Formats: sequence, structure tokens, C-alpha cells
Amino acid sequence: MADGFVSGISDADERAIIEAIDKWIVKKVAPVAMKLEHDDIWPSDLVDDMTELGLFGALISPEFGGLGLSATTYSRIVTRISEEWMSLTGIFNSHLMMATVVQKFGTQNQKEYWLPKFADGSMRGGLGLTEPDAGTDLQGIRTVAKRVGDKYVVNGTKTWISNAIQGHVVALLVKTDPEANPRHKGMSMLITPKIDPETRAPLKGVANGKKLEKLGYKGIDSGEFIFDDYECSAELSLVGGEEGKGFVMATGGLEIGRINIAARSVGIARRALNESVKYSQMRKTMGKPICEHQAIQLKLGEMAAKTRAAELLVEDAARLFDTGARIDMEAGMAKYFASETALEVATEAMRIHGGYGYSKEYPIERLYRDAPLMCIGEGTNEMQRIIIAKQLIARNKV
Repeated sequence: MADGFVSGISDADERAIIEAIDKWIVKKVAPVAMKLEHDDIWPSDLVDDMTELGLFGALISPEFGGLGLSATTYSRIVTRISEEWMSLTGIFNSHLMMATVVQKFGTQNQKEYWLPKFADGSMRGGLGLTEPDAGTDLQGIRTVAKRVGDKYVVNGTKTWISNAIQGHVVALLVKTDPEANPRHKGMSMLITPKIDPETRAPLKGVANGKKLEKLGYKGIDSGEFIFDDYECSAELSLVGGEEGKGFVMATGGLEIGRINIAARSVGIARRALNESVKYSQMRKTMGKPICEHQAIQLKLGEMAAKTRAAELLVEDAARLFDTGARIDMEAGMAKYFASETALEVATEAMRIHGGYGYSKEYPIERLYRDAPLMCIGEGTNEMQRIIIAKQLIARNKV
């Protein structure tokens, strides 16, 4: 397993978890997903269910109250849920990226304090990286944290943060030394709650900005964090207890995030493919089902091959993550190819469905709206190709 991840359950237990999640999807998610997504409603009942299922502790070690699942099992769960409603996976994945940072890099005291609260869902949150003027270029962030005695005072704004409004805490990438050169040497990671973990009272100096309206990926809240002389404990908040390590922590958290995005993409592609196969056998033109027309067969054949290839790339990256190896190239490959596949397959599914694919009565239009985000989230696909190329060269020096 990757550093900080220890599988605490048997293969049989993992299969039981997946079966329980599958039953939940059929019974609880499928009947409401369409309405909640179209109305952009926070799925509070389903979040409660995910808490009971242990999904907020999926990758957290059993030592701290989590399930300790492998990345391989986790990615399969993400794919299955994404087939029904992709937005749900973003709620616990963003949270687990935050937990990953603490589990891999935190002090023992920080692990013992934060991880049980993350695992039981009592303190849900996400990863606070993006700013109005800094996305893929994380070194361009402007949020600053100054050490004052045993506290940090934080000022700045984060945007496009998942769980910003409904969540309680964020792993915040900040500049503790704005003059550092190279820039990444001046970056640190802080755990910054917006409510007191013990009393649940709101904390001063942190507020949410507007909820961001989106093309797809609805139901989950994407919003802003505004820090204005916000104070937090240096001992509990500075991950690892040492300044200047935040950039490495952020990219470490993004590894599991990219596997998640790739797994979500597979779910989108798989659902679009399955719906297309089913519809093509029901819809008739010129006296026969459209699946018997060569033009449709060509589409279905390519959709199926690329969806399966994406599945295998995700499995490859997740399996390697579980060994503790460096996986920036493999995660980048999975994220890049699977997300582009999701977009292509969703688009072809809409064409196969014709007017029905454009209707809100069918899931295709939702898949079509959700897919583009996969090409952007957790690092653009342009950046993924650069990462792949650089690692390819680094691993094959002549």
C-alpha cells in the first residue's frame, strides 16, 4: 500500500462493502439522482447514507477509524457510483484528498486528532488549492499565512473548492514565505476548520463566498473560501509540523484525486455505452434496429474499446498506488485517457440517441454535461500530457 495506507480488511469484506454500495445505489440513489441533479440540490440524505457506509473513511487506516480500502477497491466503488450519479463521488473524494494529506504527511498528534473526525464524517471537507488567479500553476497562489506565536494568521481567497459550503474544514495550501525562491519552497499546508471541532461553533475570520453555478456536476457545492485574519493552531494545523513542504503535499493528494477522476470518467463512459447499446436495439429506422446499421456499429465498437482501455489504465494506476510506488505518470495517463474517453463516449451516446439524448428525461444529457469537467479537474489534460512526457524521459534516460 502507499505510504500511510494500510489495508485493514479482507478481500471478502471488501466485496461485501461493494455489494452493500451496489444495493444502496439501486435502492436509494437511482430513484432520486435525476431530480436532485437537475434541481442542483445538496443530497443530504445520501450524504448521511455515505457516512453510514463509511465512505468518508474509505482510504483512512482502521487505526484511525477508517475502512482502509485499497485504491483498487476504492476506484471500483467510485466507478460504480459514477455510473448512477457522478456528483456523489466528488463529495467524499475531495474529503479523502484532504485526509490523504494528513495521513501521509501529518504528525502523529495531527493524525490522532484529525483522522478519526474525518473517518466518521463529523468533520467533512476538501482540498483548498485553487485561487482566482492560480489553478494549474499552484506556485502562483497568493493566500498567505504568517506565524504569530503558536498560531498562524491566514489571509486570502480560495475558489472552486468542493464541499466549501456544506463542509466543515479544508486542507489549505498557503504561502508561509512569499519571498522564497524557488516559489514552492515557501508553500505550506494548513488544516483550517471553519467550525470548532469540539463545540461545532463557527470560527471567526473564515467565510464562504458565493456558490458557483456549473454546467454539470450539480448537487455538490463548489464555492469560495475567504480568509480574513483567520487564526489556527500551529501545532494542529501545520501539516507535518514543518513549513515549506506544502507543494509536495498538494501534489501527493492529487495522485489519489487523479485516480478518482479517471474512475469517475470510466463510470460516465460505461453508463453512456450501456445506454447506447440498449437504445440501439430498441430504436428502429428503415425497418430494423439501428444497431444493425453499420454507422452505429462503428460508433459502438470504438466506444466499447476505449471504455475498456480506460478501465485498464485506472486499474493499473490504482494497483501501482497500492504498492507505494511513484505514480504521477500512471495517474496522469489514466486521468487523461479516461476523461477524454468519457467526453467522446458521452458525445457519441447523444448522437446515437438523437433528440432523446438531448432530453432531460434520459440520463445522456447529464453524462454529456458532466464529462467535460473530467478533462479539467485535478489538473488539465494538457498538463497531464506534459507530466507523462517528462516522466517518460526521466525513466528512460539514454
